[in-house]
Amino acid sequence: MAGTTSRPPAPGTVTVLTVHGPHGVLDLTVPTDATLADVASAYASEVGLAAPLPLVSRSGEPLQMATEVGAAGLVSGSVLVAVDPSSRPAPPRRRSGPRQAGARGVVAGAASSTWLTVAVGVAVAAAWATTRLEHADRWPAIAVLLLAALIGCLPIGTLATQRVLTAPAFAAAAGFAAAWDPLDERMPTVFGAAALAAAVTAAVGRALADPDAGAEDGLWIWMIVGSGWFVLAGVGALTNVAPQVVWAVLYLMAVLGGRFVPEVAIDVPDQYLLDLERLAVTAWSARERPKGRRGRIVVPEQAVSVVAARGARRISAAAIAILVVVVISAPLLLWTADLPLDRIGARCLVGFGGGALLLAARSYRHVLARRLLRLAGVVSIGLVALTVLGVLGSGGPADGSGLPVLLALCAIAIAAILVLVGVLVGRGWRSAWWSRRAEIAESLCGSFAVGALVVAVGFFRHLWEVTG
Repeated sequence: MAGTTSRPPAPGTVTVLTVHGPHGVLDLTVPTDATLADVASAYASEVGLAAPLPLVSRSGEPLQMATEVGAAGLVSGSVLVAVDPSSRPAPPRRRSGPRQAGARGVVAGAASSTWLTVAVGVAVAAAWATTRLEHADRWPAIAVLLLAALIGCLPIGTLATQRVLTAPAFAAAAGFAAAWDPLDERMPTVFGAAALAAAVTAAVGRALADPDAGAEDGLWIWMIVGSGWFVLAGVGALTNVAPQVVWAVLYLMAVLGGRFVPEVAIDVPDQYLLDLERLAVTAWSARERPKGRRGRIVVPEQAVSVVAARGARRISAAAIAILVVVVISAPLLLWTADLPLDRIGARCLVGFGGGALLLAARSYRHVLARRLLRLAGVVSIGLVALTVLGVLGSGGPADGSGLPVLLALCAIAIAAILVLVGVLVGRGWRSAWWSRRAEIAESLCGSFAVGALVVAVGFFRHLWEVTG
């Protein structure tokens, strides 16, 4: 209703009401002791209706026809609506045709994301297959990959937001196939060129994409990781360092990123954190501090949802980037660290880095990011186990004995038992005691990984050779 009064009007007074109906708007002056049925009858007689119509309030709430005007709380200026039950709004027209069928069939969701992920896998396989060809025969496949990247950047279609996020992967595949060289010394430059192609494509896609579509955060991660990877590879090529240095630094950055990404991914606007008006009053003037709660900031719910959604997208994209960097850099680090002392440092770096990733994943509430970080940690520890067993890497057991293999098998068996017990008990990291121990273990693994970098890159060996 238009308004209510604290007490009903005095008997014998009149009220001016406005009635909207199917035959127009009518202003009626009625006594406050008249019923709403009398109002409906008066409206029907004035506009020429055969029967009175039921009345509803301005908000659509049905009114009892036997209620008096004063008892209903209607005051002068209140608005009533006469509703014709026989008149119903026509159902919306449905367009039929092939265009509508296609629009309903193509919907952005989990299925389209799966297909685009498969397409990225096919692009990676195509790039690897292209490197098996002669250099002069690679250009048709490279042109197809670049064309796919260009089409993915175009803001056309229902899947434009998801498609532009996969376009840098096609450009990276094209750059990898174009710059491929099987020498270990040139491998960082090859991956650096692919990362640069992905960063440039992400920048183009970000310029063409709709800012409100939600793809900007993922493209931002593409640009940062791609450009950083290229800079690191370029510095390594210019300084003529060993390839293991680039892979070790890149892997350590991925491990540290799993810890510090949430601190920079969630960006809350300053106006939601600081009371600027109150700050200006207390800091820049001699006026008294306002009392009461009238100056308290009220953060809109929509703004909170926007900040949370943007942070979730950034954390998901960063977790995917961490997994990709770990999958590429960890095996290449273990492969290129061929000297005995460097080999020990590389294994310690990857092993402790995998433990740090596994422990860092426990603090993530985002399900996808937590699973990706756990997968990166498992991949790292699995690669170390394969290296110790002699399956991966340039060197197996140093003395040919079976002691390292036995230790590795025992460690894997104990780890599997501990994981099984942890799942069965169901405690996880829920208690404060376990959470504190996990925090200490994560800090130790991160510290050991940073310390192992000095050994993995060969700096410790170089000092040993110089002083020895």
